[in-house]
Amino acid sequence: MDVYVARQPIFNRHRRIFAYELLFRNGMSNAFPGIDGDEATSSLLSSSFFTVGIEEITSGHKAFINFTEDMLARGIPSMFPVNLVVVEVLEDVEPTEEVVTVCRELVNKGYILALDDFVYRENLTPLIELANIIKVDFRLTPIEQIKEMVTTLKGYSCKLLAEKIETYEEFTLASSMGFVYFQGYFFSKPEILKNKDIASSQLALMQLIVEVNRAEFEVVDIEKLVNRDISISFKLLKYLNSAYYSRLQPISSIRQAIAFLGERGIRLFVSLIATSKLSEDKPDELIRTSCIRARFLELIGKEVNLDQSIFFMLGLFSMLDAMLDTSMHLLMAQIPISEEITQALVHKTGPLFPYLQLIQLYELGEWDALDTAMEKLNFDEHKIMDFYLDAVHWAENFI
Repeated sequence: MDVYVARQPIFNRHRRIFAYELLFRNGMSNAFPGIDGDEATSSLLSSSFFTVGIEEITSGHKAFINFTEDMLARGIPSMFPVNLVVVEVLEDVEPTEEVVTVCRELVNKGYILALDDFVYRENLTPLIELANIIKVDFRLTPIEQIKEMVTTLKGYSCKLLAEKIETYEEFTLASSMGFVYFQGYFFSKPEILKNKDIASSQLALMQLIVEVNRAEFEVVDIEKLVNRDISISFKLLKYLNSAYYSRLQPISSIRQAIAFLGERGIRLFVSLIATSKLSEDKPDELIRTSCIRARFLELIGKEVNLDQSIFFMLGLFSMLDAMLDTSMHLLMAQIPISEEITQALVHKTGPLFPYLQLIQLYELGEWDALDTAMEKLNFDEHKIMDFYLDAVHWAENFI
């Protein structure tokens, strides 16, 4: 059985990470003849998280996990750490006496209880009284109905989470209505998509990223550049002495760092630092996701025996429009980037775009579409979860 687990960010009002919702490959019952979906999902949860480690996937943040009525009844949520898991009760779970009793026991043990895809019904009152968080889908629920629910829920102690928030306008609206948590990819889109002027410092950083990845750019020039910038030097040494490398002897000089990483490694690192500077006033998740995409695609490039540097750059620049609140077309026109990358990012075509789609579909948990995309690329699907976990771990140590 192929196991896929992705994470989707949940933010607070300050656009900082509060938690991740974990998205699992669905349709598990099809892979387990004679075993129902609940049992299959339970098996998936226990095997993947006790093997991989839930903290590894969520980087120490809380994990929202969906639980069916049967899984609640069988005590599956209590298999996971109370300080890390948010028990998410699915919308089709009826508030029977048994369900309410189980949920009350979980809350008494200290678990955070969330109601998923909430639509108010009077018979849900016992669960509302227990819930710490109530999630409302902004795509499926009319705004007027959401306003009515917000008014009704003011009498309870629960906090409101707006899900499927895809634009900053929706984020602002939900915040003004009283929501305190926000789920969706609004952070990865430009706040105001317009062709504004790009600051000279930002343009210089973009050009630096392209320049250090040119074949004729000498390593000695990179060493001078790194030594000249304290922030780059500090991040480089911090990164190489992180748990990702588990070194016995710390690296204490830039020359040592360059020798350890090699020419290609140091080029990629300078690219990362420059990209992070482009998004200093943006949510941390923006650069984190860009780094995950860059590493993921780099591993894909290695697997399919294509230029890893181009794949890395593709992932790193895939959210550049959100970092600079400018159209991707204008950005790509101002830097000497390869035509293949421009095709993928601007026109969503060309030989590289199907690979970019792989990580985008994975992030969204669009498993059926992901399977189709991998089949078209003749890609070994057994490795995709390993690549994703490697990319998450790598990005967390860099940031």
